[in-house]
Amino acid sequence: MAKQQFSAEQHSVRVLKVGERVRHILSELLTRGEVHDETLSAHSVSVTEVKMTPDLKHASVYVKPLLGSEEEAVVKALRTNTAFFQREVAKRLGLKFAPKLQFRPDESFDEADRIERLLNDPKVARDLEEGEEG
Repeated sequence: MAKQQFSAEQHSVRVLKVGERVRHILSELLTRGEVHDETLSAHSVSVTEVKMTPDLKHASVYVKPLLGSEEEAVVKALRTNTAFFQREVAKRLGLKFAPKLQFRPDESFDEADRIERLLNDPKVARDLEEGEEG
């Protein structure tokens, strides 16, 4: 059986699709409370993004607890249960290799807040208005 060849574009689309499928699987596991962990059971956790490596062997999983409460404890609980998540992802994805999951806090919301505060700063607003006049 010949090895299937993908163009660079097809490969990147495949990486994105697999990442999205992993995100859905993890979200479903967390929503349904299939993980037997007190910390995870006590929090609603959003899986905001999954970034796969091109070889599909590693996945960075970005998570955010609802309202950002106890983020460190939630990420620690996810990391403690990584083997369970990897097993379930492998089973449900049907890939030859299960991706190694690495849970990380999603800091994009914090960065967006920081940028919003900067843009609302009176000095920045004044500079933006001056730039529009020129």
